[in-house]
Amino acid sequence: MLLKKIKKCKVELKTNIWLYMMFLPVFIWYLLFSYLPMGGMVIAFQKYDIVKGILHSPWVGFRNFKILFDDPYFFRLFRNTLLMNVYGLVFGFPLPIILAIAFNEIRRKKFKKITQTISYLPYFISSVVVMSMVIQFVSTTGLVNVFLNHLGIKSIHFLQEAKYFRTIFISTGIWQGTGFGAIIYMAALAGISNDQYEAATVDGAGKFQKMMYITLPGLAPTIVIMLLINLGSILNVGHERIILLYNPSIYETADVFNSYIYREGILNRRYSYGQAMTIFQNVVGFALVYMANKITRKLDGTTLW
Repeated sequence: MLLKKIKKCKVELKTNIWLYMMFLPVFIWYLLFSYLPMGGMVIAFQKYDIVKGILHSPWVGFRNFKILFDDPYFFRLFRNTLLMNVYGLVFGFPLPIILAIAFNEIRRKKFKKITQTISYLPYFISSVVVMSMVIQFVSTTGLVNVFLNHLGIKSIHFLQEAKYFRTIFISTGIWQGTGFGAIIYMAALAGISNDQYEAATVDGAGKFQKMMYITLPGLAPTIVIMLLINLGSILNVGHERIILLYNPSIYETADVFNSYIYREGILNRRYSYGQAMTIFQNVVGFALVYMANKITRKLDGTTLW
């Protein structure tokens, strides 16, 4: 039995040797930068010393996790991270779907290509550039305040007042990611047979009815999968954009787990504490995905695994 499997593997390898050769660099990249670094998770259970290294740093068990839950900023970090992701899902998740459906309804190919290109462009702009643009727009002499001044409203220090940060952060994220996020839904739309639309037209269905009974059901599995993936990162907020925008005066609404890890784990060299916080984020994310996956499997059979 084993010899038969080995022989089968050899035949498979010989038949698709060039495909495996193409895959090899990708495999090496993931091995070096994704899988091997997982061994570093053990420092969450150590009092890690950069001089002693992982092998010789003293073990402290779950002490770093206890410090995390006792941290006076823990609730603030949890609240801010959760709220930013929930708001991002509520306001940002439906937009790529709507945009993909809108693109699907455009019949003029040239106009369709132009609008698609324009919508994709923000995604490829560096976060540093985008945040620099935001700072210029919302500064006291920026376009937003100039417009408010014309309306007789005094200039607002948007990046000095905590109540404005979430709106600025979430709206820039939506602007930057909506166009690119629509690509996967457009690919799903391409898989819906035109015969269904033609049959619906013959039956007298309008565009709205086609969207409700053909397009959206056709997109449903993709929507569920993307929602599950998003739930997995519910306690992860990209810290790059936050670090470029925030300051101590707005920590109350701007500080999240990842920005705190950057400050405490890297700048203050509390590596074990930072790793413990990362593990907490990932465990919560996995638990949410696992539960949501079980629910969707029972409801309509759509599942990640």
